[in-house]
Amino acid sequence: MKTIRLWITTAATASVMALAGCAAGPNQQLGLGAGAVGGALVGNAIGGNTASTVGGAAIGGLIGNEVGRNADQRNYDNSRGYYPNRGYYPNNGPRY
Repeated sequence: MKTIRLWITTAATASVMALAGCAAGPNQQLGLGAGAVGGALVGNAIGGNTASTVGGAAIGGLIGNEVGRNADQRNYDNSRGYYPNRGYYPNNGPRY
């Protein structure tokens, strides 16, 4: 019973993170993935069990998501203020 509950929690966490990464900018998606992986590694190193690994991934994903969102917002603000005619990516990005 305990194993089933853990799998359900893991599946729910993964689906929420996957859906949260879909409606985001590029830095927010990268931050979410990197934060989740880093958090899982730290959680596993500290706790050494599955629950701490999943908890670390969730916390790391949330922190990485927020850091990436702030970077996307900063890029958006810079593109409107300092670079009004150059679009979302001020210096690096696709040039079509």
